Amino acid sequence: MKKSNILAYTTLSILPLALTSANSKDKKQEQPNIVIIYADDIGYGDLSCYGYSKVQTPNVDKMASEGVRFTNSHCGAATSTPSRYALLTGQYAWRKEGTGIAAGDAAMIIKPQQYTLPRMLQSMGYKTAAVGKWHLGLGSETGKQNWNGLVTPGLVDLGFDYSYIMAATGDRTPCVFMENGRVVNLDPNDPISVSYIKNFEGQPTGKDNPELLRMLPSHTHNQSIVNGISRIGYMKGGKSALWVDENIADSITSKALNFIDTNKNHPFFLYFATQDVHVPRVPHPRFVGKSGLGARGDAILEFDWIVGQVMDKLKKLNLDGNTLVILSSDNGPVIDDGYQDRAVELLGDHKPWGPFRGGKYSGFEAGTRIPQIVRWPAKVKPTVSSALVTQLDWYASFASLTGYKLKQDEAPDSFDEINTLLGKNKKNRGFVVKQNISNVLSIVVGEWKYIEPSKFPAMNKETNTELGNNSKPQLYNLKSDPGEKTNLSDRFPEKVLDLKNKLEKVKASKK
Repeated sequence: MKKSNILAYTTLSILPLALTSANSKDKKQEQPNIVIIYADDIGYGDLSCYGYSKVQTPNVDKMASEGVRFTNSHCGAATSTPSRYALLTGQYAWRKEGTGIAAGDAAMIIKPQQYTLPRMLQSMGYKTAAVGKWHLGLGSETGKQNWNGLVTPGLVDLGFDYSYIMAATGDRTPCVFMENGRVVNLDPNDPISVSYIKNFEGQPTGKDNPELLRMLPSHTHNQSIVNGISRIGYMKGGKSALWVDENIADSITSKALNFIDTNKNHPFFLYFATQDVHVPRVPHPRFVGKSGLGARGDAILEFDWIVGQVMDKLKKLNLDGNTLVILSSDNGPVIDDGYQDRAVELLGDHKPWGPFRGGKYSGFEAGTRIPQIVRWPAKVKPTVSSALVTQLDWYASFASLTGYKLKQDEAPDSFDEINTLLGKNKKNRGFVVKQNISNVLSIVVGEWKYIEPSKFPAMNKETNTELGNNSKPQLYNLKSDPGEKTNLSDRFPEKVLDLKNKLEKVKASKK
């Protein structure tokens, strides 16, 4: 697929590093630091600066007031793993088998031989780190990781100099942090065992031992119990290494801030992926009861606190002026995602999906229409942008920004949209392709959206989410009908055919 202007240096970019002085400290300091704050399951309407939230997020709002707030931004897919894959590789996840929601013992989905965003920035002199939720697998073979030693391949093989991550995600075993490929605080006399096939003898589960739980599952999350919460998957051992759910935000934030501190005299790239507001929602006591919306609302407050901590650190170190910070989310919102945490009961007038239909897992807009805020005082003026943008373009845009020349088959679905990303223009991307949990694709071109027909279920009954699946083609005008209430496919068959052909062309393009 042809990229737009990826070989040209944009006038908005800093001067590229001269080949003869690539290692010059002065030249390195000209490169902007890049920080991605990647929320989990936060929807378009969850942040107060988007106008639909009953939860006040002052730190996020301040960031928005100082940067570009996008109203037509999309992640790559309506679920976690494929969105993260697309962001870090610049390739649609639906092009590659095995990029669905990863089990806790999944092999590493991005392979060491693949091109990655962190490796690209590493080659341009950046120190790179991944902190927080990973959910892209570890090791070379599913279910065969040695959790009691060095798990390899790991993030270092993808271009991250440093990593402090949750081994999978909050609701899946093993419930431990991994630092540079090893379990943190592991006692060798209490080794970890993990299985996604059967339980270990003598180990209680949420299904069989509900009396041991402080939070009951609503669906699926009824296997091994950690900290009084049952998870997906089984594990035993590793008691000294188990995370404390209430402290996850504090733990990953401290590691992220320490990375910034350590690299304050060197250009750095930080991929900071939070647990909030994914289930199980167990915010720190500082936030409990403060939102009035229960655990999910309190977790939004905790996320806002994380944003404030990062921005305060950058300012304290006098780095905020030349640090490009992007805040976004991996997919849209979900209310009941497996635990009885009163999120549905206490939702009230809060609208996590904003004006849109669907949510996490869905092919409707709320599945992938997510918040995106870009702040970089040295280059960005405060504005609101309605430009059609996607997270897949961060790869090629950062390449343009830093003077990196993309190789022919690198980041094949990523376009250089640096001018739009920085708010210098409001030009729409030509199209955006999106993916729901059933791998049903949709395409947005301008104000029109087409969802391909399928025979998958229309509803996720467990989460009460419309998935956007229909045996007939669907066509919506997002300008006049952002809630996708009226299917116009019968009225505009020529538009259906046009968008269908565009989607098929993208599918057939270089992978």
